Amino acid sequence: MAGFAEWVEGARPRTLPNAIAPVIAGTGGAAWLDGAVWWKALLAFVVAVALIVGVNYANDYSDGIRGTDDVRAGPLRLVGSKLASPRAVLTAAIASLAVGAVAGLVLAVASAPWLIAVGAVCIAGAWLYTGGSKPYGYIGLGEIAVFVFFGLVAVLGTQYTQALRADWVGLALAVAMGALSSAVLVANNLRDIPTDRESGKITLAVRLGDARTRLLYQALLSTALVLTLVLMLATPWCAVGLVALPLAVRAARPVRGGLGGNELIPVLRDTGLAMLVWAVAVALALAFG
Repeated sequence: MAGFAEWVEGARPRTLPNAIAPVIAGTGGAAWLDGAVWWKALLAFVVAVALIVGVNYANDYSDGIRGTDDVRAGPLRLVGSKLASPRAVLTAAIASLAVGAVAGLVLAVASAPWLIAVGAVCIAGAWLYTGGSKPYGYIGLGEIAVFVFFGLVAVLGTQYTQALRADWVGLALAVAMGALSSAVLVANNLRDIPTDRESGKITLAVRLGDARTRLLYQALLSTALVLTLVLMLATPWCAVGLVALPLAVRAARPVRGGLGGNELIPVLRDTGLAMLVWAVAVALALAFG
């Protein structure tokens, strides 16, 4: 049976930057509007982390019972490796999503009640990614969902709940975060093309093929670079976001070099680190620049 370390790995900690970085960026956007509120930022943090852990356990459960994870090149999956029962993993997913729902409800009531509907859509999106009879992650829509939920919704939602408005700076931050978050999923699905094709999971990477998926990954990283330059129109201090460039270059090297399988696992880590460093640097620039 899975121990504590296996449950932590099953939560996919490498994906945590996808949750944390948008909240940091959105808080920086709120500070730019002189509207940062620390306790709302903390609530947004709880929502984001709880939802991404919940969706990771939900994916583990859904992919596991479908047999998608029976043969794979990536890190541990609890159900697929039979270290935990499907029921236990499903319970962990529901508990995590419930924590996110409660924190999100408090945040919405304190800011704008109509955001409750947005939160409900986010939870539904988390489950239906690989759950349900027709999961959208199996038809190549995963990257679009990540762009929307971990980019547009997470960043603009964080900015709005604190400043009670959003602006073009928040939108630029949201698109950059969405691009980087999508790049993490693209790298993951690039690694899994052979096994996903065999199991019938038609991701965007499977549709595009190996070569074009590698180009897409690099285009998404470049989008964040371009938006760093755009944000310099708000304050030249946003140039400090370029501090993440060496990490992005390191992340892209295995992709550009044609590596595959387990050799692509560090790409997920380095892309997440680049995203986190970029978010912190740009948020500080907007808050104090």
